[in-house]
Amino acid sequence: MLRLRLKHQLADFALDLDLECDYPVTAVYGSSGAGKTSLLNIVSGLLRPDAGEIAIDDQVLFSSDKRINLPPEKRDIGYVFQQDLLFPHLNVEGNLCYGRDLLPTSAQRFELAQIIDLLEIGPLLNRRPANLSGGERQRTAIGRAILSGPSFLFMDEPLAALDFARKQEILPYIATLKKNLKIPIIYVSHQMEEVVRLADHLVLLEKGKILDHGQIFDII
Repeated sequence: MLRLRLKHQLADFALDLDLECDYPVTAVYGSSGAGKTSLLNIVSGLLRPDAGEIAIDDQVLFSSDKRINLPPEKRDIGYVFQQDLLFPHLNVEGNLCYGRDLLPTSAQRFELAQIIDLLEIGPLLNRRPANLSGGERQRTAIGRAILSGPSFLFMDEPLAALDFARKQEILPYIATLKKNLKIPIIYVSHQMEEVVRLADHLVLLEKGKILDHGQIFDII
């Protein structure tokens, strides 16, 4: 379970959140500029909040009172960004294995072959990112994040840079991951179609405040 209670002043408004996430997929939904990406960046350690506490299960990631602030690499969070951010000098297999190979064997939660199969990227393994479609690049980025063995997977509008056809290509793969892998997902979007298709729990965010949250079909 992810638990957070935090305050942070942004340029135009303040984030002020108190939330627990314990669902296969929690969607954070709101318009552009609502604070969705800032929320993910704070929890993942890319942005330090002004005050509060963040914990996954029994591990405290940040506490202003206890003066705890774990660096991103110690937070056990996989992050899929809007842009795929693949390493251009590595082929697909090299990108997939980059984070996984840094882990001790005991921390490697998923088999490479399993993720390759789920994302159907076997034929792509020897290709460089420049020779992939947008959908293929994002599937590779998702696989790389999963193979880093995270306790939570953050997806920050992972389809935003794709056209409609590529979005329809990727959505079933994300649904497959939800079904087959035991990783809680925080999925950020401002597209309700994606949210309804993927999420169990919905958090409505506006200008840094939670307007409502709960089971998705109790809210929409």
